[in-house]
Amino acid sequence: MSLIKPKPQSILRISNMLINKLIGTGVALITPFKTDGSVDFEALKKVVNHVVEGDVEYVVALGTTAETSTLRRFERDEVVKTIVEEVKNRVPIIVGVGGNCTSELVEILKTSDFSGISGVLSVVPYYNKPTQEGIFQHFSELAKVCPVPMILYNIPSRCGVNMTADTTLRLANAHSNIIAIKESSGDMTQVAEIMQRKPANFLVISGDDAFALQMTEMGGSGVISVLGNALPAKVSTMSRTALEGDFETAKKQFSEFEHLIPLLFVEGNPTGIKTIMNMFGLCENEVRLPLVPSTDTLQTQVRAALQPFMKH
Repeated sequence: MSLIKPKPQSILRISNMLINKLIGTGVALITPFKTDGSVDFEALKKVVNHVVEGDVEYVVALGTTAETSTLRRFERDEVVKTIVEEVKNRVPIIVGVGGNCTSELVEILKTSDFSGISGVLSVVPYYNKPTQEGIFQHFSELAKVCPVPMILYNIPSRCGVNMTADTTLRLANAHSNIIAIKESSGDMTQVAEIMQRKPANFLVISGDDAFALQMTEMGGSGVISVLGNALPAKVSTMSRTALEGDFETAKKQFSEFEHLIPLLFVEGNPTGIKTIMNMFGLCENEVRLPLVPSTDTLQTQVRAALQPFMKH
């Protein structure tokens, strides 16, 4: 990443300012590709504006949905630069900085510029399968050098290890710049434990569209959404309604698009969401290997499911 470091300020003050802006809907932005496999920056601009104009609270760059693991370093830099330029300070931007080599991530955080970037999303180290102590020390090392607030990302299905409630809470209490967790474990007992014991200014964000409403009802702070790439206004309205405490209305709003959520993941993410967005004319239906484009079967299912949302 080639971004600009902020002027020295109290990290606690910066963290508190950002916390209030992350209550609601964030969108894990896709990275559109052209049919030749290159990054489609014009389509990325179109997606950014579509999402921001959908009245979401913030966007997330270089997450799982962005196919970050298939992007070369120079592509990641250009993707972030394009998003920053296109957002034009309308909403906060969170950038994914995660991996399984702690020292490399420390170096990235120490040497990268963070102009226009409000925070970092960092995933539990994958493949290594560290102990809970290893996870704690990994994130502690990152927190010591990170110049912007951090959001932890727990997704055991991809990482091979779960970050427990105890470890999450230990990190939340140990570092003032660790302000939230994107929880994608699907374990509502674990989520409830974090909610009950967390510091007052620590956010618990759903990392799964399917659990967004349930987690908000439990005391969560909203969702980092995949579906929000395509239906930002629908998702953000539902999330805002739930956060206002009107769960009866929020459930009705959620039911309007609930049937789309399984289609996002049946052939892998972001294969499903790119199929939807292609049908909306927002990007090509292209992913990078080892992912492959959606099958005819999925495209047929998506086309049928999208009928209520298609312009006539």
